This record gives sequence, structure tokens and C-alpha cells, in this order.
Amino acid sequence: MDTQVTLTSLHYIYFAIVILVIGVMAARRDTVLPCIVGLFVVGLTAKGSIVGAVQVMFNALMAAGGEFLGLIVVISLVVAMSKAMADTGTDYLVMRPAAKIMVNRNIAFFSLGIAMLVVSWFVWPSPAVALIGALLLPVAIRAGLPAVGAAIAMNIFGHGIGLSSDWIIQGAPGITSKAAGLPDATAVTYPGAPLFIIMGVVTVAVAFIMFQRDLKKNAAQYNEELATATKDMENEKREFSTVSYIFAILIPVVFIADVIAMLVLDLKGGDATALIGGTALAVTAALAMAEFKGESLEKVTDYVRDGFLFGIKIFAPVIVIGAFFFLGSEGTAKAILGPEATGLLSDLGNYLAQNAPLSKAPVAFITLIIGAITGLDGSGFSGLPLVGSLAQTFGTAINGDIGVIAALGQISSVWVGGGTIIPWGLIPVAAICGVEPMELARRNFIPVVIGFIVTTIVAIFLI
Repeated sequence: MDTQVTLTSLHYIYFAIVILVIGVMAARRDTVLPCIVGLFVVGLTAKGSIVGAVQVMFNALMAAGGEFLGLIVVISLVVAMSKAMADTGTDYLVMRPAAKIMVNRNIAFFSLGIAMLVVSWFVWPSPAVALIGALLLPVAIRAGLPAVGAAIAMNIFGHGIGLSSDWIIQGAPGITSKAAGLPDATAVTYPGAPLFIIMGVVTVAVAFIMFQRDLKKNAAQYNEELATATKDMENEKREFSTVSYIFAILIPVVFIADVIAMLVLDLKGGDATALIGGTALAVTAALAMAEFKGESLEKVTDYVRDGFLFGIKIFAPVIVIGAFFFLGSEGTAKAILGPEATGLLSDLGNYLAQNAPLSKAPVAFITLIIGAITGLDGSGFSGLPLVGSLAQTFGTAINGDIGVIAALGQISSVWVGGGTIIPWGLIPVAAICGVEPMELARRNFIPVVIGFIVTTIVAIFLI
């Protein structure tokens, strides 16, 4: 480093608040208030006046909102489309072929999981839980898969693999990459691809093996539960319009075409997000017009409103938290504090590189631990601005691959906070499958932890 970094009182205040936020996350409390206080204190220190501090708070939210707006819009539009599909029965028709594949409990486990993964990639895990739970869960249970096995499959494939990788919508890597000062989401998803794959494969393999052992050990109990669960199940007869059948074929074809277009045209980041979002909006409008005709004006308004309510609900706290952690990156710090500002966490990375060089192994495990701590609030997304900022800090300190470090932190944060090993994050899946959240968390714990260890070891070599 040619320029020696000197830490000022502003740096120490910011670092202290970062530690406070991590502590609040570890205590499983919401972190929005500490981040608001942090914005005020940092603004007061930087500007030297209350007026300036208050302006910094607002400017930080505007900067964060601008960074996240594209992600908010695309997620909202995809959820709007899913609601239109549910109202017309198109979602049922799209999922129905998968039901014919489930001929035994093992195939049902992976079919249910893969279906959850695909829908999570294209729609989002939260609506996917309701969709897959309503359409495929009864079929899986009829095939002999106990409810707890279904919950494990849906949870690990959807809230674990699907939400942490997020290759299609790119919500999670979009947040992480912006906080890490990287150009777009692909700067996290491409270098992090081996980590996403290893985490998924190892966790699923361990979970499946442990579940098979449990099935043999408690065969009588599960057989009795399955007999009770399937006793009153009846094949539901539903009627669908011609429009529903047409769109059940058209929608998968259109989104497959989107994926092909991304590969052929090399669409990345915002361009890929725009393609998915625009397609979702077009499908929503076309489906509503074809199915509801004269009522389509009101229907489309309702779908878009519901979609954006969902998007804002998910991202509102993330915007505030991101606003604080964006102070750590030089680009956004200048937009918030002024052109003379430097990235507070970037400065820390340079300082560490100059005075206390770190190595790859400690950086990998520290990233894993901090990511897990940030996920304890049950969100999975609220910690992404922090792990992204720290990836930039650590990557600078050890001259390592920031994208790999960011991907590891994202995996840790989302697998914990997205809802695989903390009971308060498992409630949707547990509820729809009829199992206790604590029981599901207990069964997921060992597979996820083993996945973390193996993934972190691989990350050390990739960094």
C-alpha cells in the first residue's frame, strides 16, 4: 500500500456501532433501531451538526433505496404473477406433472425438494412454500413420505439452496455485491458457484442419509402416522378454463426462453433482472386479460399492489440496515457523507493489510461465523449488507477474492436466517407440513453445520 491509512474517531465510532449491531443480531433482536442510531451518530460526527446528521440519515436511506429498487421491483412483480397464477389455477396445472413422478418416499423427497428449489428460484421461497405445500405435499405424503421428511426437503432445497444462491432473481447476491463494492450480482454468483453447489450437495446428502436411518429406526411410528395422515385424503376435483391450460404451458416456456436468452446474450446483473421482471409483469397482465376480461383492470391492480406490499415488507428493514453498512464502502459513502468521504470499512481493510495481515483460513471462518450471527434475526437478508462490506474489508486485507468471501458470508447468513436451523425462521414450512419448528430445526442442524464446515474449507482454497 502506497498510502498509509490512519483511523480517526469517525472510524472507531462506526466500528463500535457495527459490533453493537452484531451483538443485537446475536441476541435475536431487530437491528433497524441500532442502524438508525448509528446513521445519526456517524452523521453527527462527520458533519458536526444535528441538521447535517439528520440529512445524512435521509441521504443514506435514499442511497440504499436506489441500490435496492431494482431488486424490490422484480421480486414484487414475480410475486404479483404468482398470485395471478394461483387465482386462475395455472400454478396447480404447472405443478401437476411432478405429482406423477412421486411413486415412493425417496423419489417424493427429491421431487418435492427440486420442485421447491425451482419455484424458489423463479418466484421466491415464501410464496413457494404455500404453492408447493398446497399442490405437492399431499401427493408426497400419499407416496409414503412422512410430514417431517417433506418439511426437511422443502426447507433445505427452498430456503437453503434456493434462497442462498438466488441465481435467477438475484436478490441476495444483488445486495451482497453492492455492499462489497462489486459491479453486479454475477461477481458473487460466478466465483461463489462452487460454494453454493458444495453447500447444497453436502447438506442434502447428510440430511437424506440421517432421515433414512431415522425411517428404519422408527418404521412402526412413521407407518402409523402415514396411515392416519392419508386416511381422510381424497382426490380433489378441480375445473380449469382453457386459458389456465394455455398459460400452464406458456409460462414455463417463456421463462425457459428467458434463461436461454441470458446465456446466449450474456445478460448479467441488472439486464438479467430486467428480463425476468419484465416477463413477470407481461405474464401477469396477459393472464389477467385472458382469464378475467372485463375485470382485468381491477385484477391487475390488485396483483401489482399485493406484489409490491410483499416486496416492501421484505426490503423495508433491509434498506435501513443497508444504509448504515453502505457507509463502509467508498462509492456509497461519498453519496451519503459527501465527496470527501472514504469507505469506513474499506479503510479498515487497508489498515489491517498494513498493520495486521490476516490469512485465508481465519478470514473464511470469521466470515462464516459473522454471517451466521447476522442470520439469527430470522431474516437472512438483513445481514447481507454487513457480510458484503466485510468481504470487501477482508478481501482487501489479504488480497483475496472478494466475490468468494462475499458468497461464503451470503451462504452463512441466508442458510441460518432464511430459515433452516433457527426455529423462528422455520415456522412457514413447519406449519404447512404440520410439524414442530423445533423438531425441524433439530433435524436440519447437523446437516447444515457439516455443510458449513466443508464449504468453508473449500472457500479457503478459492479465496
